[in-house]
Amino acid sequence: PPVSVHVPLFVYIFLYIYAIESKLIFTHTLMKKKIIIILLAIIAAITIGYNYIYKEARNISKETPEFIISSSTLKDELISNQDLVVKKYLDKTIQVSGEISHVDKNFVILDGYITTQITSIKSPLNIGEKIVIKGRFIGYDELLEELKLDQCTIINKQ
Repeated sequence: PPVSVHVPLFVYIFLYIYAIESKLIFTHTLMKKKIIIILLAIIAAITIGYNYIYKEARNISKETPEFIISSSTLKDELISNQDLVVKKYLDKTIQVSGEISHVDKNFVILDGYITTQITSIKSPLNIGEKIVIKGRFIGYDELLEELKLDQCTIINKQ
């Protein structure tokens, strides 16, 4: 059977008195205040960092669009100044109307140059159909010459 060791209370008292005499325990109130402030600062930094890293994800379907635009107007803006379009719309919720040129599972291409990732398609979509889509603008792909939107929802079919 395991042997349990019971330390008498006077040993704890002796060690405590020894620690005080040898200044192992901080007896100065100023030192205690500094330690408390440092600990509170560390706890605050950890809390802020945790909340920043693990913040709640955006729900694009519930956001109101910052811009409502047609696909042809978006293309005209892109032709006139590509950098301005990317800066203006990047990571913003936009609503785009256009004609479906390609459908593949959860991807819909509007007018041949706006690629959208649809979160869920509830009814079948047909090529040539006009729709309005709301989503987050994630950029312009220069290689494929496509504007890209993700987290899209279909607002309506026209």
